[in-house]
Amino acid sequence: MATQRSFPDSLIDEDPQKALEVLNEALQGDSDNAEFFCQRAYAHILLKKYSCAADDAKKAQQLQPSLPLAFMRTGIAEYHLNHYESAHAAFTQGHQLDVSDKSFEVWIKRCEEMMGDQTQNSNVNRTPAVPPVKRDWYQTESQVIVTVMAKNVPKDGVCVNFMEKELSATIQLASGENYNLHLHLLHPVVPQQSSFKVLTTKVEIKMKKTEAIRWEKLEGEGQESNIKHFNPNQYPTSSHYTHKWDKMVVALSEEEKNENLEGDAALNKLFQQIYTDGSDEVKRAMNKSFMESGGTVLSTNWKDVAKRKVEVSPPEDVEFKKY
Repeated sequence: MATQRSFPDSLIDEDPQKALEVLNEALQGDSDNAEFFCQRAYAHILLKKYSCAADDAKKAQQLQPSLPLAFMRTGIAEYHLNHYESAHAAFTQGHQLDVSDKSFEVWIKRCEEMMGDQTQNSNVNRTPAVPPVKRDWYQTESQVIVTVMAKNVPKDGVCVNFMEKELSATIQLASGENYNLHLHLLHPVVPQQSSFKVLTTKVEIKMKKTEAIRWEKLEGEGQESNIKHFNPNQYPTSSHYTHKWDKMVVALSEEEKNENLEGDAALNKLFQQIYTDGSDEVKRAMNKSFMESGGTVLSTNWKDVAKRKVEVSPPEDVEFKKY
């Protein structure tokens, strides 16, 4: 399937997974193409990834509010998520844009029937509440990392859409329920260099910064983030039962010790362990050497670094740039 300006539904019908891969690549080069988002939403619908389909279709609406197909795809995705009122609203808006398309009328009628059934059986058929999920964020010079503390998430149960200043994720919990995350980011990221990893105790989402600057908070556009910057020595201020957090942190720490980390992750974990177990002098030495050297030196010898300024010392094949 070759990359092109649009993808007929018939090609997506043949192989929705392949179409999804091609459309992911196409959107990396043309992230403002409403038709691409519409077609990727259709591929998600065929693969029964309805939350992802809804995200893509709503993005198409934002990019091109006069596109009836965007409202059709939104309505179908919301209908399959049992969000009949939202689906009804989408179909109604789409029908106003294209009164000649009778399929909108069919879907509107289906929604009204389901909304009526929900009202009659409200005490019988209730959607189970999604259990509370703890999430945090932290940052390095080059990345912003969001962690969702959810155990035993299926490897294929995570769908993440990276956009320049938005993050949307749907995570299938071990209970079978879906956890949805949607963030308006404070600063732009590079979607093509962003990724996620499913671990036994959490889902880790890494976003590549476009600039090596410190983010004061995770979300922007006038929204106060409800994800606090992680501080291992401080409990969440909303928690009145700190002993429960103690047990959770201990349990997660024990499981994370058993995870096989590689590369930078393994190195960072080693440094964290040295810092945690070190004396006050070791901690002072590590902080002073890291800050004064611009992150190029990490010493545990306080007697050495206490009496001098630690100079910048990058690897031989790396040029140090001060931001």
